[in-house]
Amino acid sequence: MKKNSLDKEVLLSRFSRLNLRMDGEELTEQETALYDRQIRVWGANAQRRLTKSHILVSGIKGTVAEFCKNIVLAGVGSVTLMDDSLVNEEALNANFLIPPDENAYRGKTVAEICCDSLKDFNPMVLVSVEKGDLSARSTEFFEKFDVVVIGYGSLATKKAVNEKCRKLSKRVAFYTVDCRDSCGEIFVDLQDYKYTKKKLEEKVECELNFPSFQEAVSVPWKPIPRRTAKLYFAMRVIEVFEENEGRKHGECSLLDLPTVLEIKKKLCEANTVSESHVPDSLLERLITGTIEFPPACAIVGGILAQEVIKAVSGKGEPLKNFFYYDAQDGKGVMENISNSFTS
Repeated sequence: MKKNSLDKEVLLSRFSRLNLRMDGEELTEQETALYDRQIRVWGANAQRRLTKSHILVSGIKGTVAEFCKNIVLAGVGSVTLMDDSLVNEEALNANFLIPPDENAYRGKTVAEICCDSLKDFNPMVLVSVEKGDLSARSTEFFEKFDVVVIGYGSLATKKAVNEKCRKLSKRVAFYTVDCRDSCGEIFVDLQDYKYTKKKLEEKVECELNFPSFQEAVSVPWKPIPRRTAKLYFAMRVIEVFEENEGRKHGECSLLDLPTVLEIKKKLCEANTVSESHVPDSLLERLITGTIEFPPACAIVGGILAQEVIKAVSGKGEPLKNFFYYDAQDGKGVMENISNSFTS
């Protein structure tokens, strides 16, 4: 016991003497002790970037709850939550941040309840609530954040917020995440992004250029390789359905299947591809499985947190630009969808 205690004191002393400066700030002794294991993995500079980062999260269901838990434990600087909806049975199914006791959440929004729970995970992270409509916020509103994550957003909201983030003088990392039934989708836009990765024993400087959300979902289907995940096409069909019908995320049922299939047919014709591009069975799953599958939430939320940590810390090759997971076959695949297919 004495040796372990001594080793810890020596380690803390050693870290406190390191030159951990960046932008004139250092990790505190408390931060160094709390994030000791993480510092060993990705280094003090990466941890410092995390502790200075500000994350905006909109739409908090099961997958996003998992994401928030992971980034709070990782030690980001602050997390701002936006979700004015009230708790319902669907929210209780997959969102473990909401306590089962009705008295604990009566009269509170999902964001307010999740905020209270997240504070208990890591008191060193500032967790707060922002009320209002995300899509109505001005471009300047997003300038105070380093990362924006939209969960379960409408097609119009994702396009609008992404464009506002791209208009800023600073680079704001933008993500969307959507889970339906046991399927999940993540979209990533890091704009012009530089990072380092290890190649053999050397560190290599790399750069990637990301398309906007509008560009990525507007790519003609014909040139996209046939091996591309069917979920990419299916999610585009569902987005158009919800936009045309004025539905919120998950407001659909088996009764809507004929309309969804008609939209699929029109999209396939417009893109001159066979209707087999988007299996009817997959669309049926997406519109009937409106309640998230918790194990899928854990996997997709974990991947999203990993990607945000990589983007903020500048460590590791980021995902470009879609990720898909389907619990039916247990596969997770990355897809790089851009206009490069047409050039």
